[in-house]
Amino acid sequence: MVPTTLLLFTVALAAPADAPPAPAADPLVPILFLEGRWKGQSSGEPGKGVSVREYRLELRGRYLVGRNRSVWDPKTRDAKPEVHQDMGVFSYDKAAKKIVLRQFHVEGFVNEYVLDGTSPDGKTFTFVTVRIENIGAGWRAREVYERVSQDEVIETFSQAAPGKGFETYSVTRLTRVHQQN
Repeated sequence: MVPTTLLLFTVALAAPADAPPAPAADPLVPILFLEGRWKGQSSGEPGKGVSVREYRLELRGRYLVGRNRSVWDPKTRDAKPEVHQDMGVFSYDKAAKKIVLRQFHVEGFVNEYVLDGTSPDGKTFTFVTVRIENIGAGWRAREVYERVSQDEVIETFSQAAPGKGFETYSVTRLTRVHQQN
């Protein structure tokens, strides 16, 4: 029979006091399905276009950074295609207990969104702006990401003029780009 003191001493050696705590659940898990490279068709107010995106974890996985390039077909025969670029950074605000998205647009707009809601099935995420830089007062924006499957996402961008409801500006259907090894 093993003395109780020896048993407790053995257990204490097996789990040292300075061991790092078990990792907390990653608060970005709900949106990590976006990680990877995507390509797809866009349509809406600017017309028809093609979008290419890449989402990567940065800075020890604390941030999910997305880079987008959308090229919209010219509206007239002699016009050039419209090129839109933006960079988005998803993070977790511990005080608010919400996922935040900050988007930086080539046109100079900076949109700060918070996750406003998730569908009951966990496949649709709605982000609504809490602040927009470099636009008139009262404008709002909304980004909705719908996870159709592991390899397909529909993103709907809507905006609202001051005192008005949201109107869809563009819809982008993205498919994951699989890399050949």
